[in-house]
Amino acid sequence: MILELADIHIQPGRQAEFDAAIHRGVTEIIARAEGFLGWSVHKGVEDPHRYVLQIRWRSLDDHVEGFRKSADFTRWRELVGPFFARPPHVEHFNLLGAADA
Repeated sequence: MILELADIHIQPGRQAEFDAAIHRGVTEIIARAEGFLGWSVHKGVEDPHRYVLQIRWRSLDDHVEGFRKSADFTRWRELVGPFFARPPHVEHFNLLGAADA
């Protein structure tokens, strides 16, 4: 499993619109991608213009070679891209360990 972590900064005053757009984009576009395993999004407390999107993929190729090179990626960026204050910073991580309380 690969974790994609996207650090997103949006334009001030557009949080409500972006909240709806990111939810729609993940559930209607990204969720149908090959290798998609799940997602979560967190909104900044100290900085409400900052979001952290986490998407779990079966493999790095499912994200980079599959989704990012698909027409659905273009649709995703058309939906959420207009809100970006700057391009998101995206990194990938391997799971080292996990636990729930």
